Amino acid sequence: MPSKPSPTKALTSADVKAEAARLGFVACGITHAAHDFGPRLRDWLAAGSHGQMGWMEDRADQRAGPQALWPEARSVIMLGMSYAPTVDPLALADVRDRGRISVYAQGQDYHDVVKKALKALARWMVAQAPNDLKVFVDTAPVMEKPLAGQAGLGWQGKHTNLVSRDHGSWLFLGSIYTTLDLEVDAASADTCGSCTACQTACPTDAFPAPYQLDARRCISYLTIEHKGPIPHAFRRAMGNRIYGCDDCLAACPWNKFAEAASANKAFAARAELAMPRLADLLALDDVSFRRVFSGSPIKRIGRDRMVRNAAIAAGNSRDQALAPPLGKLLHDADETVREAASWALAELSASS
Repeated sequence: MPSKPSPTKALTSADVKAEAARLGFVACGITHAAHDFGPRLRDWLAAGSHGQMGWMEDRADQRAGPQALWPEARSVIMLGMSYAPTVDPLALADVRDRGRISVYAQGQDYHDVVKKALKALARWMVAQAPNDLKVFVDTAPVMEKPLAGQAGLGWQGKHTNLVSRDHGSWLFLGSIYTTLDLEVDAASADTCGSCTACQTACPTDAFPAPYQLDARRCISYLTIEHKGPIPHAFRRAMGNRIYGCDDCLAACPWNKFAEAASANKAFAARAELAMPRLADLLALDDVSFRRVFSGSPIKRIGRDRMVRNAAIAAGNSRDQALAPPLGKLLHDADETVREAASWALAELSASS
């Protein structure tokens, strides 16, 4: 049963953190709502580093800070749910006939799992101390990573992702904006030091400098957000990655403190997503795509983008057995899929 603070005392930060832990969050911190991250965001957008992610630019003013989105907000509760993997995320790098899916997308859709827990916490908060609040999981103009840093959950590493002393790189983030004035936590200190492991691990040199990401060169962006043909300059570097990339995250030394036992079981890898066969992915139609990726965040990219990615992975595989399914895609209804299949067949031919 949910814990029940005495109705005679005000809701405290400690109360919120205890309930958050009960609901499955392994990290919870609180910061004020008056932050302004606008200057850095605007510089990043002005450089075009967001690529085709127009949604980053469309609501940039609201994204700059919590009160820019909701002026009534007084405190921000940042929460983390672990998805620490049980196996090495890079283990399939040399398994040529299989596709590599980023760890975060191998289980249930984190949007659904985290939001359900956030809503439960929000209902509990309102019951204990009447207040207005809003919950967010990655779909609103919220700067989750810098807010998490300010709330003490970790710091943005040189790869721009959050790094936690206790959970490494493997945290899903959610936030609650509230009109309550809660006691805030100290911001986390950056302890990357002189380490450059994440920078050197990137196969496409997507970091022009530490703490800067050019999404247009990032395999996660290219396989998920990028529409149309993937630039030829990055295709061979993609290897067998078909959805996302874990290289910079997996390289972080702080991951040695992350315990898979703390991960939410909902994020455990589904067998068909842990090491999918490229031949099966190349054969997907719309119906089978929706069936295979039901309940997964992967479903949002659609069949055509997934088959495009699988075709590029097949071209990098040197596996001549993938030539027949690629040949069938030369007549696919989608132009981008046809182009990727043609490129892949040329790569296989050159490697035979």
